[in-house]
Amino acid sequence: MTPQARAQAAIDLLDEIVASARDAGAAADTLIARYFKTRRYAGSKDRRAVRDLVYRAIRRAGERPANGRAALVGLAREDASLAALFDGSLHCPAPIAPDEAGSPASALPAWLAEKVAPILGESGLAALLERASLDLRVNTMRTDRDAMLAALPEAKATAHSPIGLRLPEGTKVEASPEWAQGLIEIQDEGSQLISLATRAAAGMTVLDLCAGAGGKTLALAAMMGGGGRLIAADTDRSRLARLAPRAERAGVTGIENRLLNPNREGDAIADLMGGCDVVLVDAPCSGTGTWRRNPEARWRLTPDRLARLTAIQSRLLDLAFTLVKPGGALVYAVCSVLDEEGAGQAQAFVDRTAGVQADKDLFTTGAYRGPGKLLTPEKDGTDGFFVARLIKA
Repeated sequence: MTPQARAQAAIDLLDEIVASARDAGAAADTLIARYFKTRRYAGSKDRRAVRDLVYRAIRRAGERPANGRAALVGLAREDASLAALFDGSLHCPAPIAPDEAGSPASALPAWLAEKVAPILGESGLAALLERASLDLRVNTMRTDRDAMLAALPEAKATAHSPIGLRLPEGTKVEASPEWAQGLIEIQDEGSQLISLATRAAAGMTVLDLCAGAGGKTLALAAMMGGGGRLIAADTDRSRLARLAPRAERAGVTGIENRLLNPNREGDAIADLMGGCDVVLVDAPCSGTGTWRRNPEARWRLTPDRLARLTAIQSRLLDLAFTLVKPGGALVYAVCSVLDEEGAGQAQAFVDRTAGVQADKDLFTTGAYRGPGKLLTPEKDGTDGFFVARLIKA
């Protein structure tokens, strides 16, 4: 592909990504993979160049662009070498008209910037859109971190998680024998700290209430050493089904799966009422803390969607606390930096609930906020997370 053809491919992809964000469709990385699957003529250098161009345009535009061309024209206004590729030749972008509007540069939609900037500051806000690190969790049921540091020469120990490794971006982890043998899992260091904050141990009854595909469930299993009772629950059948093959690869057995009905989650777990030592609620959220990985998610979030998510979080907190035994812990987490979903949500729960006390002894990093701690890319080198550990009297 010529550089001009790469620019046109980026516009075509951005058209799809903008439309998908508007219509709650597939994520950008999924659309990019589909695009190149049907274009075998594009070599690895072409794919990398187009992908980089697409993500440069996405990260630059806080507001959702009108279309893919507007997104790339906005970028070209700041990059003369890119603007030169709009030459109108075959399979290339048409020339940019002097008065053609490109998408303006901004970090976030204005309504979100008003919420995030006071919490993180300008530099912290910018860090939300930097490239994410590639972190691994060592499966302590099969190995230890020292052994994996020796086996993976490019890996470094993570700063805060005692079971974490960090690899250079682009490392093909899933092609490694260590991954195939279940010795390592791809997991952000912040997610590892959430699991560690549960203090799950052998002999406990532990419920992962919003388990998804089971990344944190597997971390809990390793902490429990195969002893005790571990239940993974979720409302999404397809995501929950992904746990079984992952558990097999990791050498984990005995996990109980519970498929929940949305808005009637308590029906399938009624037998656990008041019987869990730990309930982890990694609640559905805006994902503002994961924009380093999915920057186009800024274009999906609306005030209405945020309101729906906070209502779900509030309901799940109330449900989860009924499942905790006296003296047990509810660990609430969201991959968000917004107070409505994090500190404010947890504080509202504490205020309306009798017999609950916040345990702020979570981990050494993070900033105290409300009844828990906030992790951020700028300060902690992790995705953005809020975590609270709430104890039942």
